Amino acid sequence: MTDAFMVKCMFHDRRVFRRRRRLDVSFCPYSDGSRDAGASTNLPARGELGMTIRVVLGEDSYLATEGIARAIERTDGIELVAVRGDLESLTAAIEEERPDVVLTDIRMPPTNTDEGIRLANELRSTDPEIGVVVLSQHSEPSYATTLFEGGSDGRAFLLKERVKDAAELGRALQSVAEGGSVVDSAVVESLLRASRADELSQLARLTPRELQILGLIAQGHSNSAIAERLVLTKRAVERHINGIFMKLDLGDAEDVSRRVKATLVYLARAGG
Repeated sequence: MTDAFMVKCMFHDRRVFRRRRRLDVSFCPYSDGSRDAGASTNLPARGELGMTIRVVLGEDSYLATEGIARAIERTDGIELVAVRGDLESLTAAIEEERPDVVLTDIRMPPTNTDEGIRLANELRSTDPEIGVVVLSQHSEPSYATTLFEGGSDGRAFLLKERVKDAAELGRALQSVAEGGSVVDSAVVESLLRASRADELSQLARLTPRELQILGLIAQGHSNSAIAERLVLTKRAVERHINGIFMKLDLGDAEDVSRRVKATLVYLARAGG
C-alpha cells in the first residue's frame, strides 16, 4: 500500500469465510451485477483459494456510496452484500449478513459523531471475527486512538481522499479480512504529533529543579550521583524524582521502567 503504514499479522485460523450470498439489491448501487470490461482488480491470495470477502458498507453520503460500490465492483474476490446509511440499520445488516469485513464511515446518523468507531469497538466484543475498515475524511488522532485501543488486529483506518484506486481499497479489505491492520501514513503522522504535544505539555508541569534532575536521569546518573552533583540529600532527590513521575503520569510503573519512560519524554523534548 503506497501511502499507508501496514502492520502484517498472522492469519487467524478461526476466521471462516462464508459462502457467497446475493447482494442486497434494495440498498446497493450497481446491484445488477454489471462490471466494466477489463476493469477488474485481481487479488490472488483470495482468487486462487476461491474465497470471497463479504463486505457490508456503512455510509450516508450518496456520492461516496456510489464511488465505493463501484470500486468494490471492480475488485475480484470481494462482494458488497449490503449498504446502510445509519447506525441502527447497519448493525441490523451486520447481524443478518455476518460479513467478513465492515467498511464504514466514522460519522453517520443518528448523531453524526463517532458511530463508526463505536461500532468497531462493539464488534470487537460481540463479533471479534468481523474486521472493520474505517474510511473517513476525518484524521483526528482521537478517532484512531479509540479505534485501536482494544488492539490493531482486524482493523484499518484510511482517509477517503488518499485512497488512490480500487486496488488500494481492495488490499486494505483483504488485509483486515485476514486479521491484519492498515493505517494511512497521514494518520500515523497525526498520532505522532499528538503524542509529542502531550509529552511536551507534561514536561511543562515540571519545576526548573525537576527538569534539571530529569536531565541528569536522562544522562544515566543514579540518585546518589544526582544528590552529590546538586548538593542535595539523597532523600530530597528521591522526593523530586517521585514528583517527576507523578507529573508525567508514571506513578504506577516499576521504578526502572519509570526512569526509562521519563528519559524518553525528556529526550523527545530535547530532540524537538
